[in-house]
Amino acid sequence: MSDFASLGLAKPLLLALDAEGYTTPTPVQAEAIPTLLEGRDLLGVAQTGTGKTAAFALPVLQRLSASPRSGKRVIRGLVLSPTRELAAQIDERFKAYGRDLDLRSMVIFGGVNQNPQVRALTKGIDILVATPGRLLDLCGQGHIDLGSVEFFVLDEADRMLDMGFIHDIKRVLKLLPGKRQNLLFSATMPDSIAQLASSFLKNAERVEVTPEVVTVERIEQRVMFCKKADKRRLLAHMVRELGVERAIVFTRTKHGANRLVKQLLGAGIEAAAIHGNKSQNARNRAMAAFKSGECTLLVATDIASRGIDVDGVGHVFNFDLPNEAESYVHRIGRTARAGRDGVAVAFCEESEGSYLRQIEKLIGFEIPVDEDHEWHEPSAIPAPARRGRERRAERPGQGGSEGARRGRRRRSRGGRGRSGGNRH
Repeated sequence: MSDFASLGLAKPLLLALDAEGYTTPTPVQAEAIPTLLEGRDLLGVAQTGTGKTAAFALPVLQRLSASPRSGKRVIRGLVLSPTRELAAQIDERFKAYGRDLDLRSMVIFGGVNQNPQVRALTKGIDILVATPGRLLDLCGQGHIDLGSVEFFVLDEADRMLDMGFIHDIKRVLKLLPGKRQNLLFSATMPDSIAQLASSFLKNAERVEVTPEVVTVERIEQRVMFCKKADKRRLLAHMVRELGVERAIVFTRTKHGANRLVKQLLGAGIEAAAIHGNKSQNARNRAMAAFKSGECTLLVATDIASRGIDVDGVGHVFNFDLPNEAESYVHRIGRTARAGRDGVAVAFCEESEGSYLRQIEKLIGFEIPVDEDHEWHEPSAIPAPARRGRERRAERPGQGGSEGARRGRRRRSRGGRGRSGGNRH
């Protein structure tokens, strides 16, 4: 299917998509939308950036608008999200796509005063996007009734479980009516997610978008070996050399993120931090500055990374390598969104060698090394990798995996990512 009209979407939604500049469905949208319009449950294996938000928001909007309410607005659609940022962006998409429909959506999350949220709820809404904690709090206080929910979406299910929300999810499920359409999206499908899905999905259609395709094909990756003390100077150098306009920088700790922002500001580079210790207002200000272009670098920890979905992120810097290889894939997925190209640069110091080996094993090729900088530190290269690279260097024409050769070819074309397409 080559356009959204062929998926069976109503004219108001097509007009909204056209206004957003979206013309061609992504693979997950092309597969999921017709299934959901038929009323079937769906199990989606897809990362953020593959277009999954539109894949569930458009059918929910269409089906709700096709069955007008009688009397006061009640919550008929519920989307559960693990983080505040992701919940807010999902609600933004519902508002953008449903702008010509008589439907009202809102988002609730913790970390802010609940009173404005309670006042908005009393006016009546059709679609609620929520994080688990605040949702259960307001349900317990009698401010929210989930007895009329017709569509339940569990987004980023693997992240939900990582953050310890499994019991909250089960409590929410008990508050929902038995007759409803269910959707579950997850970037990965371990046994724990499969068991959760089987507990409430009924005869679900499975739609899967392989994340490795995004990792290998769309993102120019490189690793730069240096001393820990030189990472900050190397980052400032790369930002200026590549002409970076908007990038996300990942650190391993909240303290490290705060310290790096202070150092970057001292070097004349506009930066802001976003992590779990920041108040919601501070996180909102950082995101607003980043989206507007006032802030060049957003420094984030993994806990906040899933909700960051911003136009024009051309670069991702792994200032600290993650200790879980899967986190690397999620991090670099903040660029190259839905068909765009992007650049991912990893800094590796001596103690992070084992993390690099785990990452390369997961993605299936060695990340090309960039030695063209004054802080290059050969001793930081893990010994097994150093020996392997030396052996291959001695055999002309055998430069490693096809993925690595693609990475080297892309590097020769320069470091600027391109933008365009529908990533939501």
